[in-house]
Amino acid sequence: MKRFFIAFCFIPIAGIFGQDNHDNPVSAKHPVMLVIHGGAGTILKSQMSPEKEKAYRDTLTIALQKGYAVLKSGGSALDAVEAVVRIMEDCPLFNAGRGSVFTNEGKNEMDAAIMDGKTLSAGSVASVTTIKNPVSAARVVMEKSNHVMLVGRGAEQFAKSQGIEIVDPSYFYTQDRWKALQRAKKEDSIKAEKQKPGQKSAYAGDQYVDRKFGTVGAVAIDRYGNLAAATSTGGITNKRFGRVGDAPIIGAGTYANNATCAISCTGYGEFFIRLVVAKSVSDLMEYKHYSLQQATDEMIQNKVPQLGGSGGLIAVDKDGNFAMPFDTEGMYRGYIKDDGTSEVKIYKGE
Repeated sequence: MKRFFIAFCFIPIAGIFGQDNHDNPVSAKHPVMLVIHGGAGTILKSQMSPEKEKAYRDTLTIALQKGYAVLKSGGSALDAVEAVVRIMEDCPLFNAGRGSVFTNEGKNEMDAAIMDGKTLSAGSVASVTTIKNPVSAARVVMEKSNHVMLVGRGAEQFAKSQGIEIVDPSYFYTQDRWKALQRAKKEDSIKAEKQKPGQKSAYAGDQYVDRKFGTVGAVAIDRYGNLAAATSTGGITNKRFGRVGDAPIIGAGTYANNATCAISCTGYGEFFIRLVVAKSVSDLMEYKHYSLQQATDEMIQNKVPQLGGSGGLIAVDKDGNFAMPFDTEGMYRGYIKDDGTSEVKIYKGE
């Protein structure tokens, strides 16, 4: 199992960057900042082996260093967040890309989004099954089409036409995720048997509360003062009926605006959609003049829990301040500052 983590998580990212953003020389010395997450949920040290914890920390650290290298060399925030999310999509530790969970039908259906804070351009894909790196597909939707969101087979056809790598669905199979699906089906079967007549179906949402919210994301500000955000996910284990969460929905799970901040969320997606969490953070800053910390805390510590949801987010504002609030037992997260100072955290209280 140790070899599994090492072999698949530490990957090169050369050749995937887009254009440098050299059109704003006035602010070309803006301090860079990068923040990432690998999902929130019931993440307990007592349930984590030392080897697996090290694998998570090492992969997050490498992702930060690669994204930082992009930013320090003059690459755009868009380049950095795409590169970082691709690393986590290629690592089976995280519920995105190769590590995506299985649907009730035994498929891997993935969602991703990316947004440019300078232009408010955005792109996303949802319910894709053959795109190796959904975040890169989201970027070509943003840059090469007149649309914001493409779904399913259409998204896959467009991505292929733009040179995005397509793989056989078997690429996304991992034994751990398959076993998780069997456990989830068994648990839901037990819940169904105990369900009282007239009681709401367990699948309507109740069982999501106890599941880990496996999403990955990155937010950054580059040397030109431009913000960007990207999010990618495999969704929820045992999901049905083509369910799509907040990650690919601009304003709910992903948002970036140079006037305020960039945000990537992870959590119980239905609540993040209903509250339009990412855009709400930006609006609190723009219209009520909240600080980044105040705005993110308001949504994650107050609004989401009051509605019955949970989760977290990462954010960086136009001045380079950052926030990583969550209300679960843990969230895979990390940051790296302009001077190279970095930190990776997993558990509550770190």
